[in-house]
Amino acid sequence: MATEPPTSASKPSDDHDDTLIPVVVKGLILDPTSNDPIVILRDEAGARFLPIWIGVFEANAIALAIEGVKPERPMSHDLMVTLLSQLEAEVTDVAVTDLNDGTFYAEIRLRMKDDRRVSVDARPSDAVAVALRVDAPLFVHSSVFAKAQQVDHASRTADKEKLRKWLEEVDPEELGKYTM
Repeated sequence: MATEPPTSASKPSDDHDDTLIPVVVKGLILDPTSNDPIVILRDEAGARFLPIWIGVFEANAIALAIEGVKPERPMSHDLMVTLLSQLEAEVTDVAVTDLNDGTFYAEIRLRMKDDRRVSVDARPSDAVAVALRVDAPLFVHSSVFAKAQQVDHASRTADKEKLRKWLEEVDPEELGKYTM
């Protein structure tokens, strides 16, 4: 089944731009100040990036999918994909839909076998891990890029400035060198 352009399933508000920006997973890195994993989403034009701090297990799941590694036994995200397949539900796309109080929100969007559309609330790390396993398109709402930039400016510290500068200047080949 061909993937159709997604429509926003979020409840729009006056300050919420629902324009979907296609993104790719540029890579996984470790925060040089805290050693926490970060998944880097970058718009297809390469003009904007969105770093999302994630957990170690989620980073491992994303790294395995990026590298095309199939574990001997299914991990949680593999199980989700198998369940969806058995239920004849297709992941049409994944979208990072909001940033609120420092927490990112995402949706996994599905087309059910009867052609109904369903959006499932998810953590961005889980949504990305699932999308990579089924080769589904990734999106970020425009408002999330704007909010992330506002948060960055409002809470800038020397460490955050150093990380931001590093993210802007890092060689794209260096991204994705996350190892467990």
